[in-house]
Order: sequence, then C-alpha cells, then structure tokens
Amino acid sequence: QVQLLESGGGLVQAGDSLRLSCAASGRTASRYYMGWFRQAPGKERSYVAGTAWTGGNTYHAHYADSMRGRFTITRANAGNTLLLQMNALKPEDTAVYYCAAKSSGSPTTNVRDYDYWGQGTPVTVSS
Repeated sequence: QVQLLESGGGLVQAGDSLRLSCAASGRTASRYYMGWFRQAPGKERSYVAGTAWTGGNTYHAHYADSMRGRFTITRANAGNTLLLQMNALKPEDTAVYYCAAKSSGSPTTNVRDYDYWGQGTPVTVSS
C-alpha cells in the first residue's frame, strides 16, 4: 500500500515558477513508477511526466511530448518524494495536479494503469 500526499500548488502569474512535491509512504514506494498528471476544468486527466526506478538511487525521467522543456521531474528523499519543477508557467497550465504511482516500472500515460493517487494540488496561473 502506498499513500501519496501532494503539496506546493497555488496561485501564480504567467512566467512564474512553481515546484510541486509528492510525499510517498510505503515500504517499497521508492521503487514504484511515480508520475504527475493534471486535470484542467472540463478536461480529462492527462499525463505530465514520470520517473522509473532503474536501480540503486537512480531514476529515469519520462515526459509527455508537450511537457518537455519547461517542466522537470525528479525524485528526492531516497526516492520517496516526487518533485515537479515548473518554469515559465502559462495560463493553460492551470489545473489540479495529481501524483500517481504504480508497481510496474515501465512508463505509461494511461490513467487506468496507476494503482495509487494523491488528492491533488491546484495550480492557477493568471495572465
């Protein structure tokens, strides 16, 4: 069982940066594939980025094509914390951002492949 708790969302202006954090609890959480999704009002939840455990204390990052460049995903705290650094934010980045985890290590953008979800943290970018 893995529990996920996001933090770091808020109201920012266009061009600002924000860092989201997701704390994972669970005996083997550090080995899980963990990722970020976001859901804008009236839209489906969509994949942002994820990290796969590759052994030891190393992780491989994976991004949705549209997320490359401005967003950086990393792990900290021996792999039990998932971070999302978001730079040059735009109003279209406004959404609730969710942390998710699954036991299998391969990247997947499908919401239904994830076993655990956080409660979400809202991000609002004003123009």
